[in-house]
Amino acid sequence: MKSKPESESGIQTIRDVIDHRADTQPDIAFLISPETGRHMHTLDAAISKPKSSEINPGPGFRIKRNFTRPAPENVARLRDFPTPDISDVMNRLYTMDPGIKNVVNQERIFAPACTVKVFPGDNLMVHKALDVAQPGDVIVVDAGGSSLNGVLGDLISTKAKHRGIVAFVIDGLMRDVDGVKEIEVPVFARGVTPIGPLHRGPGEINFSVCCGGIVVRPGDVICGDANGVVVVPQEFLEELLTRLEKQKHTMREYEQNVRRGKFSNQWVDDALNQLNCFWVD
Repeated sequence: MKSKPESESGIQTIRDVIDHRADTQPDIAFLISPETGRHMHTLDAAISKPKSSEINPGPGFRIKRNFTRPAPENVARLRDFPTPDISDVMNRLYTMDPGIKNVVNQERIFAPACTVKVFPGDNLMVHKALDVAQPGDVIVVDAGGSSLNGVLGDLISTKAKHRGIVAFVIDGLMRDVDGVKEIEVPVFARGVTPIGPLHRGPGEINFSVCCGGIVVRPGDVICGDANGVVVVPQEFLEELLTRLEKQKHTMREYEQNVRRGKFSNQWVDDALNQLNCFWVD
């Protein structure tokens, strides 16, 4: 039997051990490197990157360049309404988690969504979204609600302002808040951290995302103010505006009467009686 190999320095190397095992244990399958003629089995498997860690093209790593946006004049009409009114007309089911709020200023936003999905803590696709989004868009980032890293800061916000991006909405964190306040680009997020992002991927641009518990698709209208963020599905925008404008006229007189102290709660009693509420004296 061959003795255990030693290098010139008298110290065994991993390569030497593999070559020795290949010579003395023929029942074990070893690969031979065509370049060096040396055995390459256990060592190369140990130092190579697992296939499961590779980023694959397709779902999870893709970019859609174009999508249909709503008519700008219809988006502008939404500015006449606060988000509570918009939420009410959609049965209160299209409002993001209240943890997502404007952490930069009190600016209101009404704009079509350019959507981004990132691996939590990464912002490679947020950077690329600046090239894909159009002036007047709001970039909506699904960061999985992560509380680990901020996915944007003052540099991205500065670039976004030059590109005409009106705001960011992030299901996650931001950083550099003082610098972003100077830039005055609204950022609706779950909070602030000093921890910066990575730039490795994967991610997606302009496919459906989930932000604050609400599905957002490219071109859906994002409405944000001090109350929170509401998502208007693009195909429902015109019908929604018709309802809002009709309700605005009927509510105006009622609100004026309430301010003057002229109101009745008879409707409350009627509702309680209809529900068979139990009264105790």
